[in-house]
Amino acid sequence: MSPSETLLKLRTDAQAILAASIDAADPEQAVKRHLSRAGNRLQVGEDFAIDLSEFDRVLVVGAGKGTAPMALAVEGLLGDLISEGIVCVKYGHGLPLKKVQVLDGGHPLPDAAGEAAARRIVGLMKAAGDRDLVISCISGGGSALLPLPASGITLEEKRQVTQQLLAAGADIHEMNAVRKHLSDAKGGNLMKAAYPAFVVNLMMSDVIGDDPDTIASGPFSADRSTFRSVAEILGKYGLMEQSPPGIRQRVLDGMEGSAPETPKEQDPVFRRVRNIVVGSNFLALVAGKEKAEELGYGTLILSSRIAGDTSEAARFLAALAAEIRATDNPVAAPACLLSGGETTVVVRGAGLGGRNQHFVLSLARKAADIPDSLFLSAGTDGTDGPTDAAGALADTNTLSRALAEGLDLDGFLQNHDSYHFFDRLGDLVRTGPTRTNVMDVHIALVH
Repeated sequence: MSPSETLLKLRTDAQAILAASIDAADPEQAVKRHLSRAGNRLQVGEDFAIDLSEFDRVLVVGAGKGTAPMALAVEGLLGDLISEGIVCVKYGHGLPLKKVQVLDGGHPLPDAAGEAAARRIVGLMKAAGDRDLVISCISGGGSALLPLPASGITLEEKRQVTQQLLAAGADIHEMNAVRKHLSDAKGGNLMKAAYPAFVVNLMMSDVIGDDPDTIASGPFSADRSTFRSVAEILGKYGLMEQSPPGIRQRVLDGMEGSAPETPKEQDPVFRRVRNIVVGSNFLALVAGKEKAEELGYGTLILSSRIAGDTSEAARFLAALAAEIRATDNPVAAPACLLSGGETTVVVRGAGLGGRNQHFVLSLARKAADIPDSLFLSAGTDGTDGPTDAAGALADTNTLSRALAEGLDLDGFLQNHDSYHFFDRLGDLVRTGPTRTNVMDVHIALVH
């Protein structure tokens, strides 16, 4: 096999491994794996069941990029019992449903349409009683798609502080701690609205650790963060004084006790909810591993909890690939290394890109020193930053091809312009909307 044929095979294989990972995160199938019905018995997971005859109505609510196929699965199981339902999805991520109304909203920055949808969802929950069963479908992006600003805060102020935190490189736990305390829907507040109804909260996890209170900012989960921790997060990034006036006042009021804290674990409302994670990054990596082994690679899952600086994570993956080439350690070539999670980028340039594209750009120079190697990083939701790409890939020849095109790798790195770098080379990974989100998948192949 010639060098060019080898790299073409690596490219084809990496795309197949990514596709297998995304397929395993299919929200409809994830719900079906964890929810089943036999007559009036609704089985939730392995160890919990509900007698449907004890309820007068079934209501369906939710928010997130993968929520429409989740709701489709619920309709397939409980369609004859569903009285009403409302879910909010990112534009272009909807599906035609029979009993559940699908509304659109903005992501990653919330918009007025998302706020209107959130108000309707909260209104439906406030009208629920103790003989109502609520099935909640929550997936990645749910936080931005369930925006209901707390008293004294405007949606534009929430958008501004969200953008400030994104640009500063705040991680998802920090982002969501802030969002919870600026919202009347997040941080357990939707459960507070639904009480005394009984809630089955199904979640596709897009956060490291799969913590229910962090997924979509935990609308049905007890919140462990406080207004004081929000102040510390804003202070950490120098944003306390730069935040909009309504945000600063809300945080100060909360620390003084004049604004209500988010509901905590001891609140009795949480006795009426069952939280269950139906999909995660690790399950996606397992499917990717199975596909890689089918293709003939010795495969190792490094971790589904990769976080921190994007460039550092990328360079570490490249170092492991170089070790495989030199010593056949930690797995002999042909080898596939898989990892996942959600890294962060502190944006300093004026270019276009996302963390996955920047991940690959950060290791493109090192890839040139590893013969017959390829690296791919992509978001399982099909969207990487404010672009139409899910991510990008680079191989042994990427640097030489870039030089031949007159592309200055360092210049694109400094300007955070990974999108235009890979677009020029035809190395963007485009999947289109996947209607799921279990964070990112990183793939390293060494022939």
